[in-house]
Amino acid sequence: MKHKSYRTGQLIPVSGIYRLQHGRHKLPPEVTLLKGQEFPRCSKCQNPVVFELVRAAPEPEFRVALYELPELSAEEEEQDGKKLG
Repeated sequence: MKHKSYRTGQLIPVSGIYRLQHGRHKLPPEVTLLKGQEFPRCSKCQNPVVFELVRAAPEPEFRVALYELPELSAEEEEQDGKKLG
């Protein structure tokens, strides 16, 4: 079953872990986002990022807003690949 996708600027409907799709730059593969905030933009360009909910998470007691997604360096990308693999 295909999950609904969301784009930069839309309101986050459910707190949880979201998978990212962005062909322009290497961004983190997944981020935790909070309900009611806006889906963040790429820090390097104005092209939208596409998000897909991987799994919902309970509402935290504190909130930190994520406004931009950092581009991963080659070293960070390699380390992240080792963690996922």
